[in-house]
Amino acid sequence: MKDFGLKKLYYSISEVSKLTGLEHYVLRYWETEFIQLNPTKNRAGNRIYTNKDIQTILKIKKLLREEKYTIEGAKRHLEEIEALQNFSRKKKVEEQEEQIESRDIKKDLDFFKQFLLELKSNL
Repeated sequence: MKDFGLKKLYYSISEVSKLTGLEHYVLRYWETEFIQLNPTKNRAGNRIYTNKDIQTILKIKKLLREEKYTIEGAKRHLEEIEALQNFSRKKKVEEQEEQIESRDIKKDLDFFKQFLLELKSNL
């Protein structure tokens, strides 16, 4: 993905249009088609896009315009990527929990070993 050096937290639809080279109506249409693209609205009702939203738009643009996916194909592709990322996150959390559990067991064993040595020396 191209890095635009995004520095702001939120961008207007006009700014996003300029950054991505897409018309406003295309951005609004993609919002209705892709659940991954859901900019919030400010008090005035204007869309405000985050850096993550812009990255999602660029992914969608690449899939549709460069890789020639259909909208349905692009949706499936993004959902598969999201599922893989969620699986990877879940796996990483499970591995971290296992490491913590292993450390806790090792601490318990070390404590018990020390206790037995002290008990043996007191006999």
